[in-house]
Amino acid sequence: MFSRFVSMTLKPNAGQEFTNALDRQILPILRAQRGFRDEMIFVEPGSPELLAVSLWDSKEDAEKYGKAVYPDVLNVLTPLIEGTPRVEAYLLTYSTAHRIGLGDVPVQDPNTTPVAGVGG
Repeated sequence: MFSRFVSMTLKPNAGQEFTNALDRQILPILRAQRGFRDEMIFVEPGSPELLAVSLWDSKEDAEKYGKAVYPDVLNVLTPLIEGTPRVEAYLLTYSTAHRIGLGDVPVQDPNTTPVAGVGG
């Protein structure tokens, strides 16, 4: 499973509008996407900071959404947020809810794993 983390800052008093947009516009778009599994929203109590985490069947599904559909979702959000959201993507390697075990943790790519020794 693959995940997209989108962190953003809501404008003052935009919480209810964000909830409405999520329910009426964004979730229907997400549910129509191939490979979409779940959307989770995390907030810091008393803060305008918000983290949206979406789960996808594959990296390809998440990337396709990111390129083809996310710009439309961002247009819905733009009046409700300050600045540009930060998007990060991760491979989900362990989850009790999704029954993904620790044995699924990938081995590091030799292209990104430092080699021991001088300059390594």
